[in-house]
Amino acid sequence: MHLFKRPGRWLAAAACTLLAAAALPTGPASAAGAAGAATAAGRSAAGPAIAPVPDRYRRQQLDWQPCAGGSLECASMSVPRDWYHPDSGPDLTIAVSRHRAADPAKRRGVLMMAAGGPGASGLPRPARLASYSPKLAAAYDIVSFDQRGVGASTKVVCSDQDEVDAMFGGATDLRDRSAAAVRQTFDRAREFVRDCERASGALLPYITTDQAVHDMDLYRELLGAEQISYYGPSYATFLGAYYATGFPRRVERIVLDSNIDFTGDWQSFLTGQPMSFQRRFEQDFLPWLAANDATYHQGRTPEEAKASYERLRAALRDRPLDVEGTLVTPNHLDTAATNALYNEKQFADLAALLGFLEHPEQAPAQTRKAVADTLRHPMSAEFVADFFSVTCGDTPWNRDGRYWVRESAEATRAHPLAGARELTYASVCANWPRSKAPRVKVTGEGLPPVLMLNSKNDPATYYEAAVRAHRGLAGSRLVTVEGGDHGQFQNGNACVDAYVEDYLLDGALPAGDSGCPAPRR
Repeated sequence: MHLFKRPGRWLAAAACTLLAAAALPTGPASAAGAAGAATAAGRSAAGPAIAPVPDRYRRQQLDWQPCAGGSLECASMSVPRDWYHPDSGPDLTIAVSRHRAADPAKRRGVLMMAAGGPGASGLPRPARLASYSPKLAAAYDIVSFDQRGVGASTKVVCSDQDEVDAMFGGATDLRDRSAAAVRQTFDRAREFVRDCERASGALLPYITTDQAVHDMDLYRELLGAEQISYYGPSYATFLGAYYATGFPRRVERIVLDSNIDFTGDWQSFLTGQPMSFQRRFEQDFLPWLAANDATYHQGRTPEEAKASYERLRAALRDRPLDVEGTLVTPNHLDTAATNALYNEKQFADLAALLGFLEHPEQAPAQTRKAVADTLRHPMSAEFVADFFSVTCGDTPWNRDGRYWVRESAEATRAHPLAGARELTYASVCANWPRSKAPRVKVTGEGLPPVLMLNSKNDPATYYEAAVRAHRGLAGSRLVTVEGGDHGQFQNGNACVDAYVEDYLLDGALPAGDSGCPAPRR
């Protein structure tokens, strides 16, 4: 196998693949609901007493208007910056959205959604769910929101995009363990945190999951709903588990899809991800790539395909590739690979990218532009600002730099695909302002049965963490899906879809833990 192979007919298909990848009740709450919410919100999910909700928040009217460019209605609501001291600072704005039940005669309530990340937008999600599941769209008002810190809500701001690009895609290989490279990682992390404090210092302590669940309950109250059902994937499993723990009488049916271990902390969860990304890469992607060697010419066995990836990566380390003004480094390649591992449908995108990076001069101009646009920003500045605010602020982190040098060196050695970035992530949280966010103990006590979904080789929300969360959530049922996609519902898996719809529509749950095959492609 050689780095520069003669391109086959796959290149024209690669152009199309890469281009496709780049194109990538009204009124206030009832008096009964408000009174009940005041009781439910009297204590946080962790136990400390919080202040009563001032009337100025509870008496808001949601002024629903058509959302820009879609089928949803949008509105905004004001929330206190700090639910424990609602008069101590300026209000925050939370953007909310709604898809009304298609059949008022069959409407059974409100289904609240939230986004993953943390850092992703939830506003557009009801439209996709309504389109995917007409049964749920007929039975529920499907609602969502941009979490505090995100999107159209009051945003947290940290470094600008150029600085974030340097952190995650810069010319220094994140696998480099030299003293100079490690020092540069810590320096950039400290500067990132200083930028966050300069731009958003007064806001940072309040961009936490604990604060967000109180926003969710105010939203429920302003919708006039005594109870809500809930569907949440990825980080939204964390939000859903915390909300249900804090407001157990306000939830009717709960579906948690692709689970973070919400019974633990962010440090233990995130340091487990290098293993699961490497597992997905080696057990799922590389065999797929080898099976499609006639198309992509990366090797006829998983071992040959892995060697091809490493040769390409080494070439980018020695000589970064300028693609239409985007300087592609090995860090860009690793980020593209980890992103593609979330869903098997994206494997072809990654395979096409590997071929392109070997022969960029052979590609048409529009393919070069598509690749440049796709790879230019490994991480969005807006996304990472909220991501670190939540993950660093929710739970304590080890602040010993020497510990992280040792820990990340082992992660880089054993699981290099995502292990190489561990020091970047951990060094930010090791320098983050100390948080006073209460620890939340999720047990499932007082909750209805919770339906949990997870695939065995999920790269991001790995199965071992889902099992721990399941064991800690009394009364939950875990549906284990073969394969490794991230996000089980709305992924074309008829078995999973039936479990979710049967539960949300009729309350039907499997008698115990169950399983589903991987989705058919």
